[in-house]
Amino acid sequence: MIVKYTITIGVVILLFLSCIQSKKAISDPFSSVKIETIVEDSLLNIRAIELNSHKLMAVSSVGNRYMIDLDTQGVLIDRVSTDTINFRASALVNDTFFSLSIGNPALLFKDDVLVYEETHPNVFYDALHFWNSKEGMAVGDPINGCMSIIITRDGGETWQKTPCVLLPPINEGEAAFAASDTNIAIVGNQAWVATGGRSSRVLYTSDKGKSWSVFETPIIQGEETTGIFSIDFYDGLNGFAIGGDYTKPKNQHSNKIRTRNGGKTWDVVAQDQTPGYRSCVQFSPNSHAKGLVAVGFEGIDYSSDAGETWKQLSDEGFYTLRFVNDSVAYAAGKGRISKLIFE
Repeated sequence: MIVKYTITIGVVILLFLSCIQSKKAISDPFSSVKIETIVEDSLLNIRAIELNSHKLMAVSSVGNRYMIDLDTQGVLIDRVSTDTINFRASALVNDTFFSLSIGNPALLFKDDVLVYEETHPNVFYDALHFWNSKEGMAVGDPINGCMSIIITRDGGETWQKTPCVLLPPINEGEAAFAASDTNIAIVGNQAWVATGGRSSRVLYTSDKGKSWSVFETPIIQGEETTGIFSIDFYDGLNGFAIGGDYTKPKNQHSNKIRTRNGGKTWDVVAQDQTPGYRSCVQFSPNSHAKGLVAVGFEGIDYSSDAGETWKQLSDEGFYTLRFVNDSVAYAAGKGRISKLIFE
């Protein structure tokens, strides 16, 4: 009996120590970041990148399209049009690439084929995302009293605009930002769409865009340059949004918010603490909704505790970021696409 008791206590102690080490490994995996530039051109402005297990695709403000082989780091550059098109949104679905322009007219390409065009003085699309290989959506600034949302159900061959009667009406001065192609977060059949400006809220659908509701947020708002610039969800409950005022990037007041109930309510975290304005935030994979990386033109920041505290890993600026795995990501910004290796 004594021997058995001793062994049991030993097992408990080992399990306890293992739990502590495992928890530490999850909560604090990053202390630095190594940046390797893959594409560099001072004339470029890249705010949309997408990747899968073997390649990265990106589009630029002058219409260039980039394909990077993630194994060899080889780069191919082409254009979908002879015209100069400012792309700010894209999606990679299996090996099919979608690219969406801002401004009038809005042009949406499936690979090299134009599949959607919209002409209106106020048309301005901000982000593009897919639920699955057949169903996807794009969101843009409001027209006729509601946000612009177009949806495909046939793999991007055709797109239909959601009527305003099916969407929440906008508030005065409410729009969205085409800063990083991360205004949309998707988990399962759900989607969250972040708005910004004088009013900054989160539109929500649980049925892939068939019905919509809207949630209020406490993020800084009230000016055309304020609000949510990026939103991400780790799962159906845990989400994070970041932004601020890009004209006052040092301002850290109420620019980071978190939800733990699927977006129904949001709380400000790290109030008046670093970082200030950031254009993109992403959960790090396998972090149990604890790890977050935010990028902006003033640097790269990391949180290991779901946004409660942050550490700046680099002052090198980027606009947008996507993870390959739990320690490697790619980021893009003014003049470059880079590989980020977190250590």
